Amino acid sequence: MLSKGEMMELTVMVPARNEEACLEACLHSLTTQSEPGFELGRHWELIVIDDGSTDATHRIAESVAGVTVMNAPPLEAKPGRKGMTGKNNALWAAAQQAKGKWLLFTDADTRHASGSLGRAMREAEKYEAALLSYSPKQIVTGFWQRALMPLIFSELAIAYPPKKVSDPASRIAAANGQFLLIDRESYFAVGGHQAVGDKVLEDVELAWKVKASRRRLRFRYGGDALETQMYRTLPAMIEGWTKNLAILFLQPLALAGFRLIDFGLLISLPILMVVLPQHLLLLWWQWAALGLLWIRVLWRYLARVRKSEFPWIDCVLSIAALPMFAWLLWRSWMQVKLKHEVVWKGRVYKA
Repeated sequence: MLSKGEMMELTVMVPARNEEACLEACLHSLTTQSEPGFELGRHWELIVIDDGSTDATHRIAESVAGVTVMNAPPLEAKPGRKGMTGKNNALWAAAQQAKGKWLLFTDADTRHASGSLGRAMREAEKYEAALLSYSPKQIVTGFWQRALMPLIFSELAIAYPPKKVSDPASRIAAANGQFLLIDRESYFAVGGHQAVGDKVLEDVELAWKVKASRRRLRFRYGGDALETQMYRTLPAMIEGWTKNLAILFLQPLALAGFRLIDFGLLISLPILMVVLPQHLLLLWWQWAALGLLWIRVLWRYLARVRKSEFPWIDCVLSIAALPMFAWLLWRSWMQVKLKHEVVWKGRVYKA
């Protein structure tokens, strides 16, 4: 146990496995928050955990002043059995060395707004939250990212409504591992990342444990605090969501079917409005009814996708990604529910 004199206000922990493309920007956004009264190395610390990187990740981390760099312990190989994931193994090792009263777990692909660390701790204290988590602003590039990501994040907002997550009376619990702030006592009381070590969605599982212990959660969209670009290529996006979707949603195949129905209605109704009058003697009101039905379907669809907090243009583009979303849900179901394994960053985990 740390003595009171050894304690700091905050420990920020960043797990990193082959993150040379984004790590430097992440660390810069964190270290520049050091200021009088909140000095890095005195009032708070920043730890990067290198999880077996084969690129320049370790060198980049060591080049940033004020950053403590450690190597994740070797993963224990247990053939045929679930073992700790690389991320959970890295974070649990770092947490045991952390000196902060508050522990912040954040990903290497995030960029944090100036002053956001102090504001987050004050927000957690204001709402008496043992765990505070933000869903970052998503940076997307290319057509398929812009079209697919609003779909997924709108469904997440519906499955895990922030108001219900933050309501102690609700059984719904969730957190986003890209920004997960938890007080030290609560973290170790529920077992930390060791207790969810074999879970692919460790953030949601940890939130469940905190809420089950009758501690308070606070979860919200945090575009004012940080932003992230989760994926830089289409194959990486496919691999990432294949890993997660069937675990995030209780009925992935049913969800895929409903979204295909949406796609069918959104595409077929305008076509029918053009084609049918050429072959059938439609009365004006019948043609108008088709148009009103299409407008209603489109409006309800856009109202749902806007829950993603993405711009309107991306929400409209998302119509084109409905078949892809359905395919990813099916692919994730096959991988998680039938094969019982997922692949992420060169490792295979039991699911």
